[in-house]
Amino acid sequence: MIDITNCNMCARHCGIDRTQKKGFCRIDDNLYISTICIHKGEEPVLTGEKGVCNVFFDHCTLQCEYCQNYQISCNLYDMGKDRMSLEECYIQIARILDTGCNMLGFVSPTPYAHIIENLAEMLAKNSYHPIIIYNTNGYDSVETIRSMKDIVDVYLPDYKYGSYELAKDLSKAENYPDAALDAIKEMVRQKGTALKLDENGLATSGVIVRHLVLPGQVENSKSALLNLATEISTDIPISLMSQYYPTYHADKYPEMSRKITSEEYAEVAHFMFSLGFDNGWTQEPESSECYKPDFTEEKVFK
Repeated sequence: MIDITNCNMCARHCGIDRTQKKGFCRIDDNLYISTICIHKGEEPVLTGEKGVCNVFFDHCTLQCEYCQNYQISCNLYDMGKDRMSLEECYIQIARILDTGCNMLGFVSPTPYAHIIENLAEMLAKNSYHPIIIYNTNGYDSVETIRSMKDIVDVYLPDYKYGSYELAKDLSKAENYPDAALDAIKEMVRQKGTALKLDENGLATSGVIVRHLVLPGQVENSKSALLNLATEISTDIPISLMSQYYPTYHADKYPEMSRKITSEEYAEVAHFMFSLGFDNGWTQEPESSECYKPDFTEEKVFK
């Protein structure tokens, strides 16, 4: 059972009593959800024809200067209007599952892991058994991932950085390379490296690691991929993303104020394949035009 009176859900290990005060993520003991919607922009094995019922939580354990979801992930963002009861959340999820969608994704779930436990129990009691996807930035404590063992079917972590300096500068998390690797190791311990698929080609169990190539940071990507290869396995599926576009505070950093080049992406992809990774997905260079959510609109994804 996760204890929010001594919160150590993420790798910052604040130890804050969230019933009394707020830690780095600025989340108290309530539930804050920006959007619950069908999303068809995830990896093909997670979407199919029906898409994913994605639950987008507010605030985040990282504060990435280039976050594409900054409208809801910024910890200075006032979440008051997004406060939701557990019952309201359940009802909205159930309505989408009733359309035939059987994939349920929790996005930026780490500070809400205790609530995910309760939601999973409510769904099961009412005969809903979706494939549950834990879509995380990777900055989870190992203890949190252990608590998800009997709840989560598919882990979808980022592994953003192999560079400690970059992790500190861009996400305020110098220990990210090691902490995220430890969390992913626990995910793999639970699920293995092989992605299990059903008869329709949709994932039913496993781990998919995402890595976003950043402009001017090819060496960071190579370090991250090398860490995964040497510390975990080249059998793990990798989703190598080219969808970066400058947003939020990216203009504070000259190199971050542009999209990545096709040459940068090709160099990282070549390195990934040279290491032996051959399971997963790559993206087209124009992907940066396809993944621009706007959480101020009713329809978040155009």
